[in-house]
Amino acid sequence: MNIQAIIFDMDGVIIDSEPAWQAAELVVFNQLGLNLSATDVEQTIGFRIDQVVDYWFQRKPWPNYNNAKTARDIASKVVEFIESDGKALPGIVDAIKWGREHGLKVGLATSSPNYIIDAVLSKLELTDAFDAIESAEHLALGKPHPEVYLNCANALGIKPEACVAIEDSFNGLIAATSARMQTVIIPEPRFANDPRWVIAHHQLADATSIAATLGKNSRDE
Repeated sequence: MNIQAIIFDMDGVIIDSEPAWQAAELVVFNQLGLNLSATDVEQTIGFRIDQVVDYWFQRKPWPNYNNAKTARDIASKVVEFIESDGKALPGIVDAIKWGREHGLKVGLATSSPNYIIDAVLSKLELTDAFDAIESAEHLALGKPHPEVYLNCANALGIKPEACVAIEDSFNGLIAATSARMQTVIIPEPRFANDPRWVIAHHQLADATSIAATLGKNSRDE
């Protein structure tokens, strides 16, 4: 089926915020005595933040557990980064523009809470760039569960099979694949050779190649 919609993940696709999330998690979790490493926090890339907190509590429980407070402490540090240093990743603004110019619906499907979404879109001046924005914040399950992607496709009025999802994490890739979407993975360069990306339809170095990769499959070409 021809592509009728393009749905972007946010963290690591629209904005280079994944390092900020990882740094914030290290600070907050290690203040709680978990002694995590950078490699440890990479395991939950793509998870919703409350799921990240629960993931580590199940493995390294700490006293006075308060998931909501710990999640807020981490997210507040990420917002500080976004507001001070947040930048759109290479090619992403042009990729969004290309989609709209070629008659595609353009959506955003992210595990981040709405206040993070607002901070990112405001900082990058992309507030009006999307036809539908869906967060997994209040869903029973975030990525790798496909619900946030299915919700976005529904909001766009496009069948999931006619959507292509742009992802950077394996958990996000599983979510999009489970939603029966076509997939493009743009991993961090240090993870470029991860054999798990074989399940994606396309792997790109950055968003500058999205238009060339998808152009022949869009519905008006």
